[in-house]
Amino acid sequence: MKLYTGIGPNPRTVRMFMAEKGIEIPMETVDLMAGENRRAPYTDRNPSGQLPCLELDDGSHLAEITAICEYLEDKHPVPPRIGATPEEKAATRMWTRRIDLNIVEPMANGFRFGEGLALFKDRIHVIPQAADDLKAVGREKLEWLNGQMDGNTFIVGDRFTLADILLFAFLDFGSSVGQRLDPKNENLTKWFERVAARPSAEASKS
Repeated sequence: MKLYTGIGPNPRTVRMFMAEKGIEIPMETVDLMAGENRRAPYTDRNPSGQLPCLELDDGSHLAEITAICEYLEDKHPVPPRIGATPEEKAATRMWTRRIDLNIVEPMANGFRFGEGLALFKDRIHVIPQAADDLKAVGREKLEWLNGQMDGNTFIVGDRFTLADILLFAFLDFGSSVGQRLDPKNENLTKWFERVAARPSAEASKS
């Protein structure tokens, strides 16, 4: 296998997931800033032009971070970072989807349509007038999630999962592009500190 990776929170999510599970595979960096991900040969592997992309042993390619992480979990089930039982897996998938749809997507598009506009305006359809509202949606959902975290060590109770990794990668990125976590979200602030202290957080930075 080979992971095509690069800058940004999406590739970092997969790298952090791999680090948590002790998975080591060759990596090739794709230059997002130069637009290598938007042209061949990369788009022959992943026609969506997004990072990351996993090349499988049979030469096929798998994109989308949740799909890649679920594949890696199936290939390397220990330690589980999605779940060891159907119930654990379902709970992780539920929270991962909630975070992806309600927090990650608004945050990411708020950046693409705002601070990242100059980079993305010739690559994707951008809606600059929506940037502030999208960021507000992300903040509102973070406040909601903060309330759900009462008494929890991690998002899915006491289990560290893909849901934590996904949210951490995007909040860490957000802090560098004008979308810092509001410190009034005390549960999430403490959670962020716990996750940032994990070796996988440092190992996945580059």
